[in-house]
Amino acid sequence: MQSASLSEIKKELQTLHPAQLVELCTKLAKYKKDNKEFLNYLLFQTHDEAQFIENVKVEMTELFGDMNTSNLYFAKKTIRKILRLANKHAKYSGLATTNIELLTHFCKALNDTKIEFRKSPVLYNLYKAQLKRINDSMKTLHEDLQYDYQKEIDLLSK
Repeated sequence: MQSASLSEIKKELQTLHPAQLVELCTKLAKYKKDNKEFLNYLLFQTHDEAQFIENVKVEMTELFGDMNTSNLYFAKKTIRKILRLANKHAKYSGLATTNIELLTHFCKALNDTKIEFRKSPVLYNLYKAQLKRINDSMKTLHEDLQYDYQKEIDLLSK
């Protein structure tokens, strides 16, 4: 089955009554957890981006604190899980500053763990990839913001 294009869906949504739109959004939220989380962000957290970033950072810090460091395999799985969480929330926002803040926090928290990730090629490459993503996101920002973030990135690169 071929799905309609985004513009066709948008035109059809504009013809619907508000009650029908509410019903469709509710069905969409019931369908998948990610849809529900995204609607939650759009409805309740878009107005306060700083608080949203802080909430995600707290959640990431808790996950780093609960990480099983006795075995590198389990630590890698948890680190990837935390990174997926950060990427998902950065995608919800769509702002470069949110992406930079979350990835910077991820890298700082990874540095603060007891894991010697620089000795593991997989984890070290993952870490370097996040630094590269931060630098790529920084290119879209104003020069003053780039300068502020660059100080933090330089500390993480060492």
